[in-house]
Amino acid sequence: MQVLRRRRRRLLVLTGLAALLLAPSGGPAAAADPQRTDPLQRRVDAIHDTGVVGVSAEVTSPGTRTRAVARAGVAERGTGRPMPPGGRFRIGSATKTFTATVVLQLVGEGRLSLEDTVERWLPGVVGGGGPDGGSVTVRQLLQHTSGIPEVLPEIAALNSADGYRTERFRTYTPEELAGLAMRPPEDVQTEAAWSYSNTNYILAAMIIREVTGRSWDREVEDRIIRPLGLSGTSTPGASPFVPGPHAHAYAAFGRSAGTGTATGTGAGTSTGTGTGIDVTVLNTSMAIGSGAVISTTRDLSRFYTALLGGRLLEPAELAEMTATVSAPGMGVSYGLGLGEIPLTCGGTYYGHPGELLGYRTWAGITRDGSRTAVVYATSDGGPDTQQAMRTLVDQELCGAAAPGEGRTG
Repeated sequence: MQVLRRRRRRLLVLTGLAALLLAPSGGPAAAADPQRTDPLQRRVDAIHDTGVVGVSAEVTSPGTRTRAVARAGVAERGTGRPMPPGGRFRIGSATKTFTATVVLQLVGEGRLSLEDTVERWLPGVVGGGGPDGGSVTVRQLLQHTSGIPEVLPEIAALNSADGYRTERFRTYTPEELAGLAMRPPEDVQTEAAWSYSNTNYILAAMIIREVTGRSWDREVEDRIIRPLGLSGTSTPGASPFVPGPHAHAYAAFGRSAGTGTATGTGAGTSTGTGTGIDVTVLNTSMAIGSGAVISTTRDLSRFYTALLGGRLLEPAELAEMTATVSAPGMGVSYGLGLGEIPLTCGGTYYGHPGELLGYRTWAGITRDGSRTAVVYATSDGGPDTQQAMRTLVDQELCGAAAPGEGRTG
C-alpha cells in the first residue's frame, strides 16, 4: 500500500509535467479538416477536438514584429461566447521560470549563491520527512534534484470536487505548505536524482522573501512584470479571481466521462469534459512560487523573449539557467526553472509547460529567441490533449507556418 501511495504522489504534479513531456509531438494535427489552409488554426482546432472547452494560441517572431493568433471553442461552457482576445489564465508551472529568474537576479547581485543551503536561509524548515536542509542547495531546488517531497497530494482543493468546493477559498502560508510536504520517511521517495516537486519552488519563494525582506509577489512584480510592461500578468496572492477578460476553467478531477472511475488528481488524466465542474474561482496561495502567476499568451511571449534575449539576466546567470540535466524518462533536459525540449526538425527549444486546475499551457521559444509559441486550453480534455499542445509548439517553432498566416487580433 505504501508503494502505491508513493507512486500516486509522484504522479500528482501541478503541471502534469511528465504526461506533457512524454507525449510524442506528432499526431492529432493530422486529424484536422484538410480543407482548412491556416496551419496555426488547424493545430488549434486539433487541440479543441481532443475535448477541451476552449483553446487560444499565439505565435510571434519578435525580430520582425509579426504575430499570428488563433482560437477555438468557447469562453464558458453552455454559451456561444468565443475565447477572449488577450484572455488571462493561470499559467501553472510556467510560473517557475519567473521564480528562477528572480533567484538568479539575486545571485547576480551577490545577495545569494546557488550553492547556499536551504538551511542557511530557512533554518529548521526542511528535514524530518525528507532530505536535510543542510544538504540541499538553492541550485537543487531550482533544478528539481533536491529529493524534497511533493506537497500537492496534501491540497484538498486540487484533488477532488468535494475538496475544491470546501477549500477553494482557503489561504495557505508558505510555512504551512512546507510543513505539509515534510511527510514521514516511509511516504517519501528520494531515489531518483531528478524528481519534480512543486515544494522546491515554494521554498525558493520563501528564500526570496528572506533575502530581500519583501514578498515573492512584490519581487516578481518589481523585477519582471513592471519593467517588461506585462499589463496582463499578475501575482494574485490570496485573491481567488482571474482579473480582466478570461475564459472559465473546468476540471473533472481524474474522473473519466461516463465511467465514474476516479484516478484521484486534477492533473489532466480525464478522458473527457462531461463530468468537469467550473473551477475558475480558486485561491492559489498553495502555488506560491510554483504555479500562481496569471498571464496572457502575448505577455508570456514577451517574457520568454526578454529572458532569452538577456534583458532580465546577465550572461553568467542566463548560462546557469540554461545549463540542463537529464530528466529521466521524459526525453527532455531541465535547467533552473526552464526546460530544454527537442524539436522534430532538429535542435531544441526552451520553455515550460504548466497546469493549474482547469487551465493548461505550453510556452516555447527557439534557442536564438527568434520565434515564440504559446498555447493554453481550458478543461482537462482527453488523452491526446497534451500531445496536440506539444505538436502545436513544436511545429510552429520549426517554422511550419510563417507568422501572419493565422488570424490576428
